[in-house]
Amino acid sequence: MNFDCVVVDANIAFKALVSQRGDLRDRLGPFTNAKFYTPGFLFVELFKHKTRLSRATGLTDDELLQALQALVSRLEFVNEANIALGVWMEAHRLCKDVDANDTPYVALTLHLDGRLWTEDAKLKQDLRAKGFDSFYERRQSY
Repeated sequence: MNFDCVVVDANIAFKALVSQRGDLRDRLGPFTNAKFYTPGFLFVELFKHKTRLSRATGLTDDELLQALQALVSRLEFVNEANIALGVWMEAHRLCKDVDANDTPYVALTLHLDGRLWTEDAKLKQDLRAKGFDSFYERRQSY
C-alpha cells in the first residue's frame, strides 16, 4: 500500500469548502508527504451540489469559485478511463449495496494502491465488511 497516496472523496472536499479551508495539506500537518488524488467525477458532484454548497458556506458565487479553485488546485485529478475494467468491477462490487456514487473513489484507491479519505461511516462499515480496509484515518476533525 502506498501510504502517501490519499484519494479524497466528495464528502471531504465538501467539508473543506464548507469550512472555507480548501487546503487539505494544512489539515494533515506539516510533516506529511501525502499526495491527494481524486477522480474527475468529483467535478460532477461539486457542480451538482453547487447551490447546497453556496448556502452552507454563505459565500458569494465569486467567493465560492475562489474556494473551489483553492481546493482543486491541491488535488490531482485522475481520468477514470485510465482505470482497468477489472478494478471498476471490483469497486462496483464493493460499493453497489451502499452508494454507487462512491465507486469512482474506491476504484481510484484500488488503482493507485492508496488510502481512501472519507468520513462516510456507513461506507467504511460496509467496505470493511467486504474486506476493503484501505482508509486514511484522520485524528482531528475540521
